[in-house]
Amino acid sequence: MIEKIEQLNSEVESAVITGIEQLENFRLKFLSKKGALNDLFEAFKDVPKESKREVGQRLNVLKAKIEELYFSHEEALTSINIKNQDIPDITLPEIPDQAGSLHPLTLVRNRITEIFARMGFSSSEGPEIESDWYNFSALNFAENHPAREMQDTFFVSKGKSQKEDMLLRTHTSNVQIRLMEITKPPLRSIMIGRVFRNEAISARAHCQFHQVEGLYVDKNVSFKDLKDTLLYFSREMFGNDTRIRLRPSYFPFTEPSAEIDISCFICKGDGCNICKHSGWVEIAGSGMVDPDVLENCGIDSNEYTGFAFGMGIERIAMLKYDVKDIRLFFDNDVRFLKQFKGI
Repeated sequence: MIEKIEQLNSEVESAVITGIEQLENFRLKFLSKKGALNDLFEAFKDVPKESKREVGQRLNVLKAKIEELYFSHEEALTSINIKNQDIPDITLPEIPDQAGSLHPLTLVRNRITEIFARMGFSSSEGPEIESDWYNFSALNFAENHPAREMQDTFFVSKGKSQKEDMLLRTHTSNVQIRLMEITKPPLRSIMIGRVFRNEAISARAHCQFHQVEGLYVDKNVSFKDLKDTLLYFSREMFGNDTRIRLRPSYFPFTEPSAEIDISCFICKGDGCNICKHSGWVEIAGSGMVDPDVLENCGIDSNEYTGFAFGMGIERIAMLKYDVKDIRLFFDNDVRFLKQFKGI
């Protein structure tokens, strides 16, 4: 065994390594699993007990020598290769910078936030996974309301009672409830975030989208305050000549309730495919906060009133940019996204 070690030591000392290929051959011959050094360690098992100490020491010395030789040559050859790399032609024109742009939904979201901030609205956020209480019950949704059923809502888990059921929020109204629970009026805030509906994906609908809701609670808040707020927003977003129209509607958490239409900014009210030749385009739902909702949050409805509204950011972006298919906002197609530089 000692003779084999000495013989291998002589081969190592006589090895010539001048390039990467020779270095790799050296590794395969001596250090790989099928190499000579590994064979000696396998044979070490059969060495007599009285000779193991001496043979083991010699093997370890040989192993350290081979590894040191290999790694020193590897470092030297790597350094040489780095120095010999081709130097790029500095006379070639530089590669132009291709600055990215914000996603169109981000542009619209930032614009909405900016407009409402000028009217004194703060921004509030809340959880996307919510309990039935914050998403439905506190907002006056009846126990048998269709929105609670599986065809409309993504439920996550069942609780001990219906109010404890967990689900993916269907609107950002849950943030309104949480805000009113912990904040004493007056309060004025918008809630922007992602919401989820169990709907078939098409050009005009998606199972997830982004929503902005607004809430203003104070003494003597009136329906006129709601109308003036939405008129100001519409003109800032779509142009100074924009008009709004309020149509009676129903929402469990507001009374009275109204759908908000704006005059079509494409055809200026004359009629086109965007407004379906009506001259008006729907952008939001709104109304005065139902007194029961205020009471559910610990706010005295005899002393305070408020209004709330909600709109889809994708809806606003589709109108602003004349986008016909909502799915384009989620496809991450660079050809689509690179068109948006600002709003």
